Amino acid sequence: MTDRARELTESFIAELRDRYPQEPEFLQAVEEVARDVITVEKAHADYARARILARLTEPDRTIGFRVAWADDAGRVRINRGWRIQHSNAVGPYKGGLRFAPSVTPSVLKFLAFEQSFKNALTGLMLGGAKGGSDFDPKGSSDAEIQRFCGAFMAELQHHVGPARDIPAGDIGVGPREIGYLFAAWKRNSRDFAGIVTGKSQCIGGSAIRTEATGYGAVYFLCAMLGARGEEIAGRRVAISGMGNVAGHAARKAAALGAKVVSLSDSSGLMEAPDGFSAEALDWVLGRKASGQGIAAPPRDMGLAWHPGRTPWGLEAEIAMPCATQNEIDGKAARALCESGCRIVVEGANMPLDAEAQRIVREGGIAHAPGKAANAGGVAVSGLEMGQNAVFQPLAADEVDRALRAIMRRMHDRLAGEAQALGTPAGAPVDYRRAANVAAYRRVADALLDHGIV
Repeated sequence: MTDRARELTESFIAELRDRYPQEPEFLQAVEEVARDVITVEKAHADYARARILARLTEPDRTIGFRVAWADDAGRVRINRGWRIQHSNAVGPYKGGLRFAPSVTPSVLKFLAFEQSFKNALTGLMLGGAKGGSDFDPKGSSDAEIQRFCGAFMAELQHHVGPARDIPAGDIGVGPREIGYLFAAWKRNSRDFAGIVTGKSQCIGGSAIRTEATGYGAVYFLCAMLGARGEEIAGRRVAISGMGNVAGHAARKAAALGAKVVSLSDSSGLMEAPDGFSAEALDWVLGRKASGQGIAAPPRDMGLAWHPGRTPWGLEAEIAMPCATQNEIDGKAARALCESGCRIVVEGANMPLDAEAQRIVREGGIAHAPGKAANAGGVAVSGLEMGQNAVFQPLAADEVDRALRAIMRRMHDRLAGEAQALGTPAGAPVDYRRAANVAAYRRVADALLDHGIV
């Protein structure tokens, strides 16, 4: 970054800090983008005149509401719900719903901001949004979750629609919750339409939607390797997380011949020095999904449990953080560099903090940001919207081929953008900067065409 760019970015972020001092996640996300695009904006007279970046730091609207529902004992419970509709310049608002006690307006605002850029990179007509509640589905009965979803949708339904805002799942919101939300909207509207994505296939969902984010991250990785004349087969891959994204990334990478050497959760690391077998993945992910312990794996599976550890010191050429935001700090990033890592592919949203990003960049590691690498989920959601619009489902192999094509096109677009921005000879492709600039340009051009709205 030049001195001029640094000065412009610091001035821009200082104004935002004064305005939003209690929103650290949002400020972090904006600063990452601003570092890469602020000089692009200043060099483009129309972008600068229209104040595109400043407009993108203010969501189109922030919707907050009370969710009152009754638990199994008949007691009234009160939760908070939100929907951040960030930008519909490129298409209708699109983004997931998250149910977890950690959900706050700041977290949702950062996720909605990222979603607009991620969706723009898919090439599909999708705007960006995010929503959710501080409701915790863990420990709640199925009946309680259904009642909560009905109460939540009773408030949200006024703001969503198949051509307005199409929510999807996220943390704490899987096919079960999506089904309950869809049923509540359908009951209230009396329409059968693609109001949510991530549904089960029997009620209009798409094949491989559950697998799409993890699969898409691996397909993006394959495109990165292919651009180097390499293949994924035989590569050692360290993955964090044990949820949906991590599990399906591990399964796809292993199926393509990679040696997946780790999975992890907040309590520790499951290491497979010689790579997870299909049987070992089934055991770990199955027990994790059912709430059973994994600290004592069968001896014949080649697994070792390390409480309190993360994967980032393991010997691996490729790291795929698939757990949560800011899971890799400066110390973990240095461990990645020292362990021989050459590529980082983000399965989670913003899993590297600012210091980690700097260390990875200075260490010569190719870094694929989540707004590109984990866009497979929303890409298949876009395909689900198309299937719903024409009432015609696609077969699983058709969806998988389309997903592969979307991820490869995205990779190739970013590689071209990076080249246009001036990648130094011998340096890894700066996918992070290219993703921010390419997404910014698409949204900026759409905003220009809209005029001042």
